Amino acid sequence: MFKRYELHNHTDQSDAKITCRELIGIMEADGVDCFAITDHNTTSGQPIIRKILTEEDHNVKCLYGMEYTTYYGHIVCPVLEQYVPWDSINRHKPELLFEACKKADAITGVAHPFSYGDPFARGCRFEMTITDFTNVDYIEIINNPEPLHEVNEPGILWWEELVLNGEKLSACAGMDLHTFKDKMAMKFATYLEGTDGGDAVLELRTALAQQRTWVSKGMLVTWEIADESVRFELCNVNKRGFVPPERYTLTLKNRDGTREFDLTAGSFTLPLSELGEVEIPKLYGGEPILENLICVAPVIRK
Repeated sequence: MFKRYELHNHTDQSDAKITCRELIGIMEADGVDCFAITDHNTTSGQPIIRKILTEEDHNVKCLYGMEYTTYYGHIVCPVLEQYVPWDSINRHKPELLFEACKKADAITGVAHPFSYGDPFARGCRFEMTITDFTNVDYIEIINNPEPLHEVNEPGILWWEELVLNGEKLSACAGMDLHTFKDKMAMKFATYLEGTDGGDAVLELRTALAQQRTWVSKGMLVTWEIADESVRFELCNVNKRGFVPPERYTLTLKNRDGTREFDLTAGSFTLPLSELGEVEIPKLYGGEPILENLICVAPVIRK
């Protein structure tokens, strides 16, 4: 089964206008399977949410994390239960903080790497120089409140460039939820494979380690390699508010370029020999332009 994860959310413990209890309610009402609390530079909301979920009956799970908010960029950790000091932050050696977080068993991602703040906030844009991505789990390729072309498009392209150059990085999305006004219909969420009642942290760790995450508005494109061919299929995960288009286009991007295929029928098979060593599948509603993007699927590696 596929599970929906919302990995980037805030409460009034930092700069949001919603309480910890309200955050739980928002996620539960929208059918989220698991959400993270990632307040800026504080873990104070973690025990509040943990207490509510422990003492009351709720249909949603929580990941307890934090967002490091520095002058040189934001590092979002949807799992960070042991606070890791960041006084050693180094713009030219961010690997030090990523490594320290990993030693604390955290999950780490680069948040909205090309953000410019609202309206102008120093530090929202990721200006650290990463030369070793060993301890980076994912790139937040889409931050839903951010402008599509100015911020999210370069985020997607950066992740694609890294992947096509050999980096093992997953792609994730973030609501970056701050208020009740942040509606989640037709917004991107992170999906991964799991089991009913499965361990939410373990399933996320596994998906990120295998680069098996989907960034989607509500329709996934899955693929399976068998008998020297690759079969692609559509899978509707029934995300609230998703409006299916009349036509679906699949694109495959490798180092030589991008190809287009009609996936409106719901499935099709491609000989494995026609794929490059690394392919990035993306699903569009109609013409393959950024405004029509529906899903970024896990990378195919031969």
